Amino acid sequence: MVAENPIFEGLNNAAASPSLQNSPKTWLEGLDNPYFQAGFGLMGVTVVFGGLRKFTTVADVFLRRRLLVQVEINNKDRAYPWLLSWMARQNQINQSLKRGSGSLISKSHRLSVETTVEQHQNGSSSVSFNLVAGTGMHWLKYRGAWMQVVRERDTRSMQMMSGNPWETVTLTTLSRDRDIFPELLAEARDLAMRGQEGKLVIQTPWGTEWRPFGLPKRKRPLHSVVLDNGIAATIENDLQSFLNRRQWYVDRGIPYRRGYLLHGPPGSGKSSYIQALAGSLDYNLCLLNLSERGLGDDKLTYLLSTVPERSFVLIEDVDAAFNKRVQTSEDGYQSSITFSGFLNALDGVASGEERIVFLTTNHIERLDPALIRPGRVDFTQYVGDATPNQARTLFERFYGTEPLETIDIGQHLHDLVKEEMKYGRYVSMAALQGLFIRNDDAQGALVACQQIFHEIKST
Repeated sequence: MVAENPIFEGLNNAAASPSLQNSPKTWLEGLDNPYFQAGFGLMGVTVVFGGLRKFTTVADVFLRRRLLVQVEINNKDRAYPWLLSWMARQNQINQSLKRGSGSLISKSHRLSVETTVEQHQNGSSSVSFNLVAGTGMHWLKYRGAWMQVVRERDTRSMQMMSGNPWETVTLTTLSRDRDIFPELLAEARDLAMRGQEGKLVIQTPWGTEWRPFGLPKRKRPLHSVVLDNGIAATIENDLQSFLNRRQWYVDRGIPYRRGYLLHGPPGSGKSSYIQALAGSLDYNLCLLNLSERGLGDDKLTYLLSTVPERSFVLIEDVDAAFNKRVQTSEDGYQSSITFSGFLNALDGVASGEERIVFLTTNHIERLDPALIRPGRVDFTQYVGDATPNQARTLFERFYGTEPLETIDIGQHLHDLVKEEMKYGRYVSMAALQGLFIRNDDAQGALVACQQIFHEIKST
C-alpha cells in the first residue's frame, strides 16, 4: 500500500511533525530520506534513457535519409532475376579468385537453387541449375563501395495469378555512392543478355504474365527454311515495311499492329519459317495456345495487350481452335474463350498496339471470314508442299553441288518432283528433310524419294 512505502512514509512524517510549521529545517531533513532520493534518482535515469532512445531513433532516421540510399526491386520486375543471377555469378568468381575483376567481394553464404527444365521435340529433356542469392542479408563490395543486400520473401502475400510469394531485394549503400546502382544493374542486364546472344527466347503465358519457356534456343538460320521462290522475300519486305513505318501509323491514327496468316498443308515449313524469321530480326517468340485451360476472354485480351517488346505472337492451328465459333480442345474440354472475345482481343478497343501476330492453319477454308478480314489478318500467304525448285535447293543444302554427279542427282530430283506434280502427287518439305537426314549419300536420297512417290501412288 502507498502508506507503507518508505518514501511516502518519510514525506508523511515530515508533514505530520508539529514543528514543521515553525522549522523549515525539519522539512529539508525529511527530503534527505534515502528512499525518497532513490525514487527521484531512478525516475531521472529513466527519463534520461528514454530521451537517449528517442534521440537515437531520430538520429538513425536522419542519418539514413541523409547518408544512405536504398533501391528496392520486386520479383515482378524484369531486373529481379538478372540481379540474383549476377550475384550468384560474382559469388562463383570470388570463390575461385577471391576477388573478381570488377573489384567485388561477396559475402553470400545463403543460396537458393533455381531449376529450369526444357522439353525437346524428340521427347528428351535437359535440366539446368542456377544458384542465386537466398533469403536474408548479404554484403558485397562493388567498385570500392560496400553495399548491403537483403532478400525478403513474404509467404503471406501471394501473387494472384502465378501463386508465387512476393519477394523483394533491397540494396543499401552510402548516398555518395548512389551512382553505382545504374552501373550494377547494367552489368547484371548485360550478363543476362550475353547468355542469350545467338539464342531465341520462347515465352508462354504464366497466369497473366509472359515467362520464358525452358532455356533459350539456338537461332535457326533463315536460309535453312526453304520456301518457294519469292515467298520469303515477300513476307520479309512486308514485315520490314511495317517496322519502319511506326510514325506513319501514328500520324494517321491507325493502330500500330499487324497480323499475318500462313496457311498450307502440314510440314510445309510455316512454323519453322516464323521461328527463323524471329531469330533473324532478334525478336522473341510468344506461343499462345487457345485451348489452354483457364484461358478466358479477359485474360486473353490482357496477354495480347502486354506482349513483351520485340516479340512475335504465334498462334498455331487456329482452324482447330474454334468449331462453329465454339472452342474445344482435343479431349472435349470447352474453353471459356468465345469467338467474339478472340476477335476483340485481336483488334478490339482494349487490344494492344505495337504487336505482330502470326497465325497458322492447315485449312483456311474452315476459318470464319470475320477472323481473316483486314485489320485482324493484314497479310495472307500460302505455303505449300515441295515444288521442284524447293526440292533441289534443299537437296543442295544437304549434299552440296560438287562433284558433278551430285549436281545431276539434284536435277533428277527436280524433274521427279515436277513429273509427279502433274498427277497431283506431292511431298512435303518436312518429309524431304527427314529423308535427307536419314540418307548420307545423294543417290540413296533420290531412291528414297522415288519410293515415297511410289507409296503415294499405291494409296
